[in-house]
Amino acid sequence: MTLYIGREASKLWKRICAETSAESNLFIDNWKYIIAGFVFQYIHGVAARGVHYLHWPGPTLQDLGFFLLPELGQDKVYVSETVFMFVFLSFFLWTFHPFVFKVKKFYTVQIWCRVLAYLVVSQTLRIFTFYSTQLPGPNYHCRPGSKLARLPEPDGVLEVLVINFPQGVIYGCGDLIFSSHMIFTLVFVLTYQKYGTRRCIKQFGWTIAIIQSLLIVASRKHYTVDVVVAWYTVNLVVFFVDKKLPELSDRTNGSSLLLLPLSTKDKDNWTKEENHKLLNGNSVNPADRDLQVRSG
Repeated sequence: MTLYIGREASKLWKRICAETSAESNLFIDNWKYIIAGFVFQYIHGVAARGVHYLHWPGPTLQDLGFFLLPELGQDKVYVSETVFMFVFLSFFLWTFHPFVFKVKKFYTVQIWCRVLAYLVVSQTLRIFTFYSTQLPGPNYHCRPGSKLARLPEPDGVLEVLVINFPQGVIYGCGDLIFSSHMIFTLVFVLTYQKYGTRRCIKQFGWTIAIIQSLLIVASRKHYTVDVVVAWYTVNLVVFFVDKKLPELSDRTNGSSLLLLPLSTKDKDNWTKEENHKLLNGNSVNPADRDLQVRSG
């Protein structure tokens, strides 16, 4: 038993090392896209903080979702955040499963290039919309009488550029249309829908996305329109971005990594060869394939 565990641990370590080597090469080719995507997350945060200075608290607008869904209350606002963190962490860990599991469909670097492309386009549209019209925030800390509803005039540009994470993100106001939480949730669910393999998890993901939508409205973090706009905007963004970007390399058959298409027999042989090399801790020979990895 001890010998078996030791042998399996050795194989796992070799797979991790082989995958790390392959992913490192991909990151070298795509680091500009990865870094740009993460830098834009900061830009999006600064934009959300900037609109908080413009926010004017006022009466909560009439909303169908507020009428249909009971208000959770301030003591239960953590519920929607808990669901969101579950979705975020689950998706994050799933994107790194090629480092551990023998059967894999994509490269982690490639999938994050694609995800960041979805996020950047969606967040750019979001910035344009919430700066176009500032609505009175329905969240508890954005209502009249709250000290957090409006930020005092900044002393300088530097104060605006400091996001004050996480308090500045949690207690933001004015960045309503459309929901950032739903952007991330839908991007993650749509990505798994396309590149995931478990049908039950895909169905569970869509169920969680619907539950998250309802919880956001019930927590009074957003108006219903913020959630509705997110649903169709993110789906359209993913659709059109996929049309513009090249398809990801499919590791289940290995054919998309080569210069020329392979026959079915060749595909099977290549898959067996790649799996065998990865299992034994060896990277696939770069001279045997062309890593067409730029996905965004």
